[in-house]
Amino acid sequence: MTKSEDSGPAGFGRRGLLAGGVGGLVVGGLVSGVSVATTRSVGGDSAGASGEDTVPFYRTAGGPLGQAGVQTPPPQYSVFMSYDLDIATGRELQVLLARWSAAIATLMQGKALSVIEPERANAQPLDSGEAKGLPAANLTVTLGLGPGIFDKRFDLASKRPKRFKNLPEFSSDATLDKDYVGGDVCLHACSDDPQVAYHAIRVLTRMARTQATTKWTIIGFGRASAQAGQDTPRNLFGFKDGTRNVKTDEQFKQWVWVDDDDVDWMQGGTYLVSRKIEMNLETWDADPIDDQNRIFGRHKDSGAPLTGHGEFDTPDFAAAGEDDGTAIAHRSHIALSAPENNDDVMILRRPYNYTDGLNERGLLDAGLHFLAYVNDPEHYVRLQQRLDFGDLMNEYVFYRGTGLFCLPPRPAEGRYIGQELFD
Repeated sequence: MTKSEDSGPAGFGRRGLLAGGVGGLVVGGLVSGVSVATTRSVGGDSAGASGEDTVPFYRTAGGPLGQAGVQTPPPQYSVFMSYDLDIATGRELQVLLARWSAAIATLMQGKALSVIEPERANAQPLDSGEAKGLPAANLTVTLGLGPGIFDKRFDLASKRPKRFKNLPEFSSDATLDKDYVGGDVCLHACSDDPQVAYHAIRVLTRMARTQATTKWTIIGFGRASAQAGQDTPRNLFGFKDGTRNVKTDEQFKQWVWVDDDDVDWMQGGTYLVSRKIEMNLETWDADPIDDQNRIFGRHKDSGAPLTGHGEFDTPDFAAAGEDDGTAIAHRSHIALSAPENNDDVMILRRPYNYTDGLNERGLLDAGLHFLAYVNDPEHYVRLQQRLDFGDLMNEYVFYRGTGLFCLPPRPAEGRYIGQELFD
């Protein structure tokens, strides 16, 4: 079933087409000097039943202007990869964005990029094949641009979004791993099948092997947030996560999608904050349940605030508690991040749990890949600064990675992600 919300450009001549490009038929004209088009999978080779469990890549009538993978209800699995670019001109950047867009559109339909077994014995198939026979399973691939895109390499300084500034240094950044910081571009694949998400990032990375170098990656499992129509899941601390998330179209318009007070080409886009948060799970598991509840400000089982009975009851931050305090501690996680305590500011949370096995001390290396989407990064900054200096949870978490990206709007059919940068 096609999602209700959200529910190709291969060209630049022989070199651009053959150097890992999409092995499809090319139809179309010239846009900003770039041959762009809709691509069709060669030979009809398909990774599954096209149209079933698929999300539209291109803009649809009445649909959101933002890319798929933002307002789309999050599926279960995530593969996020950040890259540094090895190209030097704006035209080369156009090539990469156009080819990636064409490939993403094909993959999100549940189709392969090429035949899996070419007729020529010495040919290398463009598609690695591990998703052959698998449906798209609600695959989305979202593309973000890092601050480096707007430096002198690509002559795009005048197109830099007004609100796209480097995040300030937080006190929690003291534990960052430099190998998980920043990047020129990012790709984020989400699917209800982990192999489908992995395959998407694998083949897209292979396409760009001479244009981009992998900087860092995080493989996520078990979505740790909910959007409209979804039950609230749990993070690795065992608590429900994302109860008071952005969910309605009105909230997306107010807090997520960029409007006309930013640069023209970003209208309908958004900003993405990525934070890799390691959880000290062994220490947390040894903490008594009443202290765990106090730290979150909620009951672990039901998800209800400590002043309520149901998960969606509005917290009463003024209600009296024991020892002349409040029932919900002022430094609890929900008290510091609640909209009513932050001038009604909201952020779209779309994180995933992750695990990297064991760390050098033999402890679980796991946590939360926190992903926040905002129309103004200052909204995230405000909340994070409050959490930095007061959150009771800080004893149990370490920030290992960080990044800020701008996400161009969803392209119309026949165009590619970020094409407005070059119009």
